[in-house]
Amino acid sequence: MSIPQQGGGPIERPEQLAEYIAAGEKPAEAWRIGTEHEKFGYRQSDLMPIPYDAPAGQPSIKAMLEGLRDRFGWTPVLEAGHIIGLERNGANVSLEPGGQLELSGAPLETIHQTCDEVNSHLAEVKTIADEMGAGFIGLGAAPIWRQDQMPMMPKGRYRLMTDYMGRVGTLGTQMMYRTCTVQVNLDFSSEADMVRKLRVALALQPVANALFANSPFLDGKPNGWKSWRAHIWQNLDNARTGMLPFAFEDGMGYERWVDYVLDVPMYFVYRDGKYIDALGQSFRDFLNGRLPALPGEVPTLSDWADHLTTVFPEARVKKFIEMRGADGGPWRRLCALPAFWVGLIYDGSALDAAWDLVKGWDAETRESWRREAGIHALDARVGGVVMRDLAREVLTIAEAGLKSRARQGAGGLVPDETHFLNALKESVETGKVPADEMLAKYHGEWAGDLDRIYAEYSY
Repeated sequence: MSIPQQGGGPIERPEQLAEYIAAGEKPAEAWRIGTEHEKFGYRQSDLMPIPYDAPAGQPSIKAMLEGLRDRFGWTPVLEAGHIIGLERNGANVSLEPGGQLELSGAPLETIHQTCDEVNSHLAEVKTIADEMGAGFIGLGAAPIWRQDQMPMMPKGRYRLMTDYMGRVGTLGTQMMYRTCTVQVNLDFSSEADMVRKLRVALALQPVANALFANSPFLDGKPNGWKSWRAHIWQNLDNARTGMLPFAFEDGMGYERWVDYVLDVPMYFVYRDGKYIDALGQSFRDFLNGRLPALPGEVPTLSDWADHLTTVFPEARVKKFIEMRGADGGPWRRLCALPAFWVGLIYDGSALDAAWDLVKGWDAETRESWRREAGIHALDARVGGVVMRDLAREVLTIAEAGLKSRARQGAGGLVPDETHFLNALKESVETGKVPADEMLAKYHGEWAGDLDRIYAEYSY
């Protein structure tokens, strides 16, 4: 979840909403890669989730953040006197509602750099975690912990959202407290470029979900899905999730995105370090000074920036595009996710090829892929096409895009970024994604003992 925005003058013209997004436009040479990933923390002693606070000497999220601050030079982010995040050199560490620790990486030029950043972060986290008797694991959903066993982090935004999620969907609080993702944020150069990239991103999110499917367990047993996290997002809040059919219609652009976001009910307004309850209220009313939560006030640009973070489609537009379809996972796949999307959309020929692949799909086809990918991963089938074959074709395009970028690593010893796709290519060759591997172990060598997942899959 995003750290709240502050500042920005009042919104005086409706055009400012689209102009805010358009301000993210960058020429190709300035495009950057921002990778985000979340992971679950647990106590080594009993494999239970780490609370926010605990007596001295016991694992806690607070102690983790303080350890990273003191040992590695991070600057703390506070809310109501609680440390709830960290900042350093364009990157930040934040907390998801159930204590999932998230790295939102700095905007970097190459996947070599972003993978180095991930490695450095995981090494820092492990240093502090080992000392306090904690561990961290990358999975799409908590495999054993019940909803009532998850802690709540001391962030006002999460208290409001927890109440609201129970009213508008069946699985919203599971998303908040028991899931993790890996995402990448990528740039666009113009309105037309944003539209083209967004369409490819939305259409191919199910491929990413299939390749990264990593949440086959819930409440201590198989749940029937390769990606239970995907199932959660399909049963959360229809007003703010989904594949966005309107994005493929004529007239799509910044203004159309603004209209969509304005139609999404609000969660909150952030003022003076506090979250003000605006659940279900309208940002359109806010623009007209008629928000019940703040009568007579009009929003600032930071209020708009916050509201943009409360829509949760499969790909999201802010001042960049977020790719949101993948489950959190093991180290190799934290670097593979940015490689997948950078290869597809940061090279013009690759982007053209990706669009040619999906432009004939209608909304029903895109939605079918979304549904089937979560259940079957690479075994999904839509209209006679098997996901494994589709994923192979998509990876071929992504690999060509990365070769064309030719961004060197290791001081020129590595000619490009294509090797970051190796984990995904291996999945296509074997037909097995992480969920398949874990299910095989559960039914085989683990003999149903799911506790073994922590020893084998932690960072």
